[in-house]
Amino acid sequence: MYDVLIIGAGPIGLACGIEAKKAGLKYIIVDKGCLVNSIYNYPLNMTFFSTSERLEIGGVPFISHGNKPNRFEALEYYRRVAMSWELQIKLYESVTEVKKEDVIFNVSTTRAKYQTKSVVLATGFYDIPFMMGVPGENLAKVKHYYDEPHPYFNQKLIVVGAANSAVDVALETYRKGADVTMVIREPTLLDSVKYWVKPDIENRIKEGSIKSYFNSQITAIREHEVDIATPEGTFTLENDFVMAMTGYKPNFGFMESLGIAFRDDEMHTPHYNEDTNETNVEGIFLAGVVCGGLKTNKWFIENSRVHADLIIETLSKRLL
Repeated sequence: MYDVLIIGAGPIGLACGIEAKKAGLKYIIVDKGCLVNSIYNYPLNMTFFSTSERLEIGGVPFISHGNKPNRFEALEYYRRVAMSWELQIKLYESVTEVKKEDVIFNVSTTRAKYQTKSVVLATGFYDIPFMMGVPGENLAKVKHYYDEPHPYFNQKLIVVGAANSAVDVALETYRKGADVTMVIREPTLLDSVKYWVKPDIENRIKEGSIKSYFNSQITAIREHEVDIATPEGTFTLENDFVMAMTGYKPNFGFMESLGIAFRDDEMHTPHYNEDTNETNVEGIFLAGVVCGGLKTNKWFIENSRVHADLIIETLSKRLL
């Protein structure tokens, strides 16, 4: 019997495990992928917006070689955190069912069955991409995730999106020899684009090195071409790959299966007590980006580390 079972071995799930261990609670962390699976799936050359100390958890120093850490440094850091705290983690183990019976949760995974007095969802939002909903989106040439630029050398590439992911993909692939066109639904790039990157992409667009269509969207995708609707009309472009950097969303279906209710707002925000992070289902808590629903830019590692403190403080008072 566990006091708390934490679903998600990302930074915030690890932070919850650390606080549970410090409080003397019996805990387990389970994740369907590898340790900090979302960070692992970031682009290979990704650099964080934040400085390293703002990504620290558990009092373990995060030292990076530059002003802002990169993906490789983050993976090394969180491995070191897990080892330093000797955290109890089960990886590559998907949760298939959570059933509440009286005050106990019976949790089934692809490998085992657990009983726990409480559950923390720290599942992030990186698993389910927003689809464009156009014909041909299921073709192999359409990618919703990006790792590195080399495969796109000498290829005609369309990048969809106006945020950091789309900008990073466009600049990286352009500099590695791709013929890049950006298709952007908005009239401009988003203000959230990293301040040290925004002048670069704006200058590449201005000089024509990276072609762009604003207030535009893809309407159909075929094996060697793409249709886009623009204010000037619909055009057909030759194309080899489409990088749909359209964003991602939490697994709402799983949350709903647990009985978690949602507010009647456009962001599909889950109900939870902001003082404790407990949902409408007693004993189920939310931690990290899932608290924001579709507003996935509200909670980050930096400002949601406090969720671990709130949750474990609540459970300590209740269980100990």
